[in-house]
Amino acid sequence: MTHRPTRADYVAWRTVTTRWRDDDAYGHLNNATYYELFDTAVNAHLYEATGLDVRALPQIGVVAETSCRYYRELGFPAPIETGLVVDKVGTSSVVYRIGLFQGAGDDAAAEGRFVHVYVDNTDPARPVAPVPDAIRAAVLPLLRHAAE
Repeated sequence: MTHRPTRADYVAWRTVTTRWRDDDAYGHLNNATYYELFDTAVNAHLYEATGLDVRALPQIGVVAETSCRYYRELGFPAPIETGLVVDKVGTSSVVYRIGLFQGAGDDAAAEGRFVHVYVDNTDPARPVAPVPDAIRAAVLPLLRHAAE
């Protein structure tokens, strides 16, 4: 069994409100909503940390990989706390992990992996472009070793 993440594994935090429509027919958060939360946690951090519209940079991050490990159910109406940490900053990519927490517990209810690969904004077919300096500066403080 893999390590179940705890709050101590993350560096940056954001609280999001759950909505009635986020739950599926079984009364728990729909799987697609987890991925929306991961995307929001990453991009909200980038917007806030850089002060820029990241969509207008010469190099933009496109999602190359996502995954999720589910540990327990989440659902409406309680808010969800998202914890963010960076595992790797490469030449053209950033690897994030996002923990989802609901309630007072210390263990994550789910953890996502989210990989941005930076491409040329004018020619997205060019998959190798350097991570923009503003993005690099925003994510380096989130590196796992920087938090320890």
